[in-house]
Amino acid sequence: MHTELLPERDLPVADRVVDEQARLVGEHIRALRRSSRLTLVQLAERTGLSHPFLSQVERGHSRASMVSLEKIAAALDTTQVALLAAGAPVRDEPDDRRPEVLRSGEGARGPFSSGEARLLVHAGPHAFEPLEWKGDNTEPGEYFEHREDEFLTVLAGDVLLDLRGQDVVRLGPGDSAYYRGGTGHRWCSADGSAFHMIVVKETPRAGAAS
Repeated sequence: MHTELLPERDLPVADRVVDEQARLVGEHIRALRRSSRLTLVQLAERTGLSHPFLSQVERGHSRASMVSLEKIAAALDTTQVALLAAGAPVRDEPDDRRPEVLRSGEGARGPFSSGEARLLVHAGPHAFEPLEWKGDNTEPGEYFEHREDEFLTVLAGDVLLDLRGQDVVRLGPGDSAYYRGGTGHRWCSADGSAFHMIVVKETPRAGAAS
């Protein structure tokens, strides 16, 4: 799942970059790929995404969906959130352990199907990675699957949560779910209306299973 590419031949070079965040995320993906000694073709084979699309993402000309970021992260031995965070402001001192405050208009954002995820911490190492997730999609799409344990709680709306191999459950405001790393998961609106969730991912260094 990824955004459809548009013809670029008539666009000025500066207009080809989606935005500054897309450029920074793309540069980070390219750096990780090169440090792993992978070609774009090899990365395409590992992710199941097209070579032209990955090239566009690396140049900031297209933005990867959250599902596509998950696939790229797995191929590069990192996390979806770490890739998303590459587009977020970095604290001046990465080892600064003082509390941090993130304002409502701040945080790296990433699109997915018909909604958006927002990272609720600054870029840098954290014991866990909280995301704000908003959507109104009525189709669950592809499964997410990663090494980290994950927790979610619904703030507004009704959500159908599909954990692969389990019965689909309906969650409303105040309901929550926790599932182990390696569990395929996806969700959608239960009734077509918008939903709002907080999703918290464990970081691999905090003990996620291989």
